[in-house]
Amino acid sequence: MTVVVAARRGPIGTAGRGLRALLAHELAAPVLRAVHDDAGRAGLLGPAGAWLAPDDVVLGNCTGPGGNLARVSALAAGLGTGVPGLTVDRQCGSGLAAILAAHQAIAAGDMTYVLAGGVESASTAPDRAHRPGAAPSRDNTTPEPYARAPFAPPGFPDPDMGPAADALAAARSIGRERQDAYAASSHAKALASHAAGRFDRELVAVGDLRRDDRPRRLDPAVLARMRPAFTPGGSVTAATASPISDGACALALLSDAVWAGSGGPDRERAPGLRIVAGAVVGSDPALPGWGAVPAIEAALERSGHGVGDLAMIEIVEAFAAQVLAATDALGLDPLGADADRVCPDGGALALGHPWGASGAVAVTRLFSRLVAGGFPTGTRGLAAAAVGGGMGIALVVEVVR
Repeated sequence: MTVVVAARRGPIGTAGRGLRALLAHELAAPVLRAVHDDAGRAGLLGPAGAWLAPDDVVLGNCTGPGGNLARVSALAAGLGTGVPGLTVDRQCGSGLAAILAAHQAIAAGDMTYVLAGGVESASTAPDRAHRPGAAPSRDNTTPEPYARAPFAPPGFPDPDMGPAADALAAARSIGRERQDAYAASSHAKALASHAAGRFDRELVAVGDLRRDDRPRRLDPAVLARMRPAFTPGGSVTAATASPISDGACALALLSDAVWAGSGGPDRERAPGLRIVAGAVVGSDPALPGWGAVPAIEAALERSGHGVGDLAMIEIVEAFAAQVLAATDALGLDPLGADADRVCPDGGALALGHPWGASGAVAVTRLFSRLVAGGFPTGTRGLAAAAVGGGMGIALVVEVVR
């Protein structure tokens, strides 16, 4: 098995704002360094001066510069030339996919210590264009720019995420009023958590940014006047859609055997989150926001637990409609009885959505709340994300001490 023993993230910045001048590896490097140092200072990596080096660094990323961003980030973090890197692209699920890949390598016995997470610099992502003659263009001699790579091939639905969120809201009867209320709640939770210092233990200053720059009070009267952002007559607005963002997140994963042996006669073993089960599924590409639901159901089935066994549930808040569709399907009320279980410190609607990192941010939130927050052994949590193209990914964890 695998235990998450440390988790850190940088502040999340809205694209074009506080982190706009930093390249992706410059966002990731200080976070990787901080989480490695956390694990070492906790006595989890052996004696001082001879810490265990990571067997690998696995980072999720969607729109980066190409190459092996994880390796570049590992080198920039000063982890040593012997530490390799693996860059994972599962779109909005990339951060969770990186954690799952690291867990699988450790569970297979191939590795004992891996840093995993994700990074996205939307501000510095390169423009993309088809080469002349490689795709239809005006004159076949000039590059043809395109906004994004396809999520599905010709013959399959391939909606942009905004219109897809409108379609999901309509299909699952998620009205505008509930979406507005959920977005306002996410921001209110994030503001309260910042004020209470609940993010302090996980944040690493990056560049000149020391806290998330987006959370703010949302006036319900203003929300009600906002126009549909993506589809004429649709229900999704700019306030109920997550912003394009920059950010990085990393977690330290140890084999259960190494973690179990890290305590000593003069100190207690550091607590962590044991990974219980994970799942990745495919779903209808016409409604990509639905993918989190079958992924959560599959992960829970593999874990032997139900929704009622979870103390905390983090679903990446790409859109309010998507989270509400998922919570409705799971029998949860995030605006009522389950407000303290579902994204209790706010989510991507308030903090921002750095695509390749957001899944890892969700697990970091579980770590901060459940482990650092003192929940007892056996307390369970879940992180999940819906993914463009019709996929979902979920991870079940439990506190160990």
